[in-house]
Amino acid sequence: MKSIVVLFTLFLTIFIYADELVKITKNIPYVHIKDNGVDIKISRIQDTGNKLTDDFAKTSRTCPPFCIPNIKIVKRVTTIAELELINFIKNKVYKKKGILVDARLKSFYNLETIPGAINIPFTLTELNSKRVVNRLFKVLGTTIKLDGSYNFSTSKDIAVFCSGLWCEQSSRFIKGIVRQGYPANKIYWYRDGLQAWKLLGLTTVVHKPIEAKK
Repeated sequence: MKSIVVLFTLFLTIFIYADELVKITKNIPYVHIKDNGVDIKISRIQDTGNKLTDDFAKTSRTCPPFCIPNIKIVKRVTTIAELELINFIKNKVYKKKGILVDARLKSFYNLETIPGAINIPFTLTELNSKRVVNRLFKVLGTTIKLDGSYNFSTSKDIAVFCSGLWCEQSSRFIKGIVRQGYPANKIYWYRDGLQAWKLLGLTTVVHKPIEAKK
């Protein structure tokens, strides 16, 4: 009886995943999460002839400011790649134990972003405003003590990204919140950003439709 159950499970798995020609890994065809309350399937584009044709297909941008950063930007901040980010979305964001931050300006976030991400523009971390920092840290799970100091024991793990390797907005965001005291060991930096995510054909979401100019 046990062998029959095992065979049935194997058959069902093969049947379900049979239509996934391009998987995330050999054993992970896709991942399901929620984005703004909507069920989203993170997978890769199944067309093996697909190519980038938008602005993310561009390879060369003037440096400075669009330079290639070091793999480490702040001590104790962990640099991650796509599989680590997918695991973070699945095991942290989806379970409300972590926050995925798109550090770009809102207009870019609205047009296209990674599923599960919220938008906190990097510019907010560079304002010399205690009120803004308080609001920002509250969003990230930090509590404020009666004396005005921060209780970072409640702060959530966060993963931060921006447009790509050449984009410094995520690194500026991270440096900004660490400078304000946020624990570096709770921060994960997706250094390669949206360009690499799209290059691998991974799912993106649009939070605001592009309106044609009249």
